[in-house]
Amino acid sequence: MGDKMKHEVDLKNYTIRTDLALESIENNSIGKIKQEFETVENIKVTTTYLDKENGKKIDKKAGTYITIEFEDVTDHDNLLNVEKVFSQKLNFMLENEQIKEDDLGLIIGLGNENSTPDALGPLAIDKIIVTNPLYLYGELGDGYRRVCAIAPGVTGETGIETSDFIQSIIDCVKPQFVIVIDALASGSIERVNRTIQMTNTGIAPGSGIGNKRKEVSKELYGVPVIAIGIPTVVDAITIVADTIKYMQKQYTYSKLNSTKPKSKLILSHQSNYLKAKIEENKEDNKQLLGLVGGLEEAEIKQLLFEVLTPIGYNFMVTPKEVDFVMEKLSEVIGEGINHALHKAIKE
Repeated sequence: MGDKMKHEVDLKNYTIRTDLALESIENNSIGKIKQEFETVENIKVTTTYLDKENGKKIDKKAGTYITIEFEDVTDHDNLLNVEKVFSQKLNFMLENEQIKEDDLGLIIGLGNENSTPDALGPLAIDKIIVTNPLYLYGELGDGYRRVCAIAPGVTGETGIETSDFIQSIIDCVKPQFVIVIDALASGSIERVNRTIQMTNTGIAPGSGIGNKRKEVSKELYGVPVIAIGIPTVVDAITIVADTIKYMQKQYTYSKLNSTKPKSKLILSHQSNYLKAKIEENKEDNKQLLGLVGGLEEAEIKQLLFEVLTPIGYNFMVTPKEVDFVMEKLSEVIGEGINHALHKAIKE
């Protein structure tokens, strides 16, 4: 009966909505990729060097992607640690792009400041130290580079294609490099508001909500473009699929520990089973969730896609404390850029 009732899934209509190269790599079987891993103060850093062949397989441009994963930045000490690591990795990216210490930089904050999950760019721009006016008046001190910054808004507000808006500014200001900041989408609950992606491949404004515009890139503008993003939203399919995965893991964890006297107190206090090393048990999954428990993760997401998409319920969702968290994340990005660009304020 199980074979007759098995849900036939067709993955051609569903792609996991994520702007993170690391997640695209994790969710697809592709060739060998050069990656470097390090951990600093419980902050995980993955540097990925993506070639054209593998890039095409995951719909990402070839280039360098640095992914910084961290715990909640509402903790002040952790915020400072993340800011420090981010600044160091931005310096690494600047050096790789052969950007000189006296080159003029243009910082662009993409997004809609009236929509909190999309306001990362404008909020970060408010924290950027803008020095170009001092240079124009001959008052720029040692250790500070020339920096301009702007939040151009979104096409729906201005009626101007964001990429064209930026092109006109570049033509006028003539920067030697561009740093663009934007909110992204994640394919995992765990990475929302807890991941920074940095890349030299540019960015497509609006991609986080599935509304891609003309890209902002070196190929288009003729100067290095470093894109910095943080995933602030996740779709409903991902939330439900991750919840099913967590239910399965919690069920197996409880079965393994409920008979141990020492574990009863821990279980009663809702221990974090996600940190436990638990092998997936497909029989437990089936026992808990029946036919759904026998599906692979990609198949579960396809099933949810088929259920939620026709009725318009695949919402993009953000955590309820997003206002407070966005202020902290924009501080990490803004101050981290300041430290990377201006020697005078480095610790």
